[in-house]
Amino acid sequence: MAKINLLPWRTERRRLRERDFYTMLGFAAAAAVLVWLLWGYVMGIRVEDQEARNDYLKTEIHKLDDALVEVKSLETTRDNLKTRKEIIEKLQAGRSQMVHLFDELVKTIPQGVRLVSLKQAGDVLTLQGVAQANGNVAAYMRNLDDSHYLKSTDLQKTEVKGSDQRNRYEFGLTVKLQSPDAVEAAAVESAKPAPASPPPSAAPPPPTPAAAAPGTPPAAPAASGTPATGGKP
Repeated sequence: MAKINLLPWRTERRRLRERDFYTMLGFAAAAAVLVWLLWGYVMGIRVEDQEARNDYLKTEIHKLDDALVEVKSLETTRDNLKTRKEIIEKLQAGRSQMVHLFDELVKTIPQGVRLVSLKQAGDVLTLQGVAQANGNVAAYMRNLDDSHYLKSTDLQKTEVKGSDQRNRYEFGLTVKLQSPDAVEAAAVESAKPAPASPPPSAAPPPPTPAAAAPGTPPAAPAASGTPATGGKP
């Protein structure tokens, strides 16, 4: 008699397929989790590296900010020192200018003129004084214009005050101060020699006579006032 297998083979095959499917699904899930963990680890390393770079850049930026602050402080110090230097140079020039000023005031004041007050505003000097006559004031102004350190004299007023003949006229005038550098530059410019004039053009040389060709008789001498005599008497 033939043997007949009555076991549910379809059910057994389905069970095997389900087991294989869940096994493969487990492997896939494990691989996905492993890939995800690996990706997270790599991204974490990259993030940490970028954060380290950002921290380094921030530190360097702070250092540069501190350096910029120091540079600005040094620039401010340099400007202050430069301003002090200019002030000191102006004071040095003004000190020598004051010496020349009082020297010129003593040299230029004529007889019959007396200064009462003087006031300086920049390079403009205002003089107030008294004189015996207007001629003395005019002479004083000419002397100031002839000075090397005082120029552009301008008379502001002259009027009669009081009855004292020695100090009868009160006057006021302004004059501009010349810096010592400008005076030295003008002296150097005036000391330069004048440019030499070009020499006169020489007269052209006389033309040379042309050489006579060979075999040509010499030219006859120029005729004079006495006629030439013939060979026979």
